[in-house]
Amino acid sequence: MLKDEQIAILWNIGQSIAFADDKHGQVEELIVEGYVMKDGDLYELTPKGLKMVEEHAALLAAQGSRDSSA
Repeated sequence: MLKDEQIAILWNIGQSIAFADDKHGQVEELIVEGYVMKDGDLYELTPKGLKMVEEHAALLAAQGSRDSSA
């Protein structure tokens, strides 16, 4: 199970947003776990990483709709 900070890094990579240098260790871990791949100087989500981001977004949307209907 990924931590929220790791999911945020995946989201940033998926949106082509740069991340702080202190996050590179976590990015390397995400590469090893198969969520991210490096293409030259760029990082890209793998299908596994994309699926994780989409699942997390769906979970947040479901929680938001539950909270607003309460």
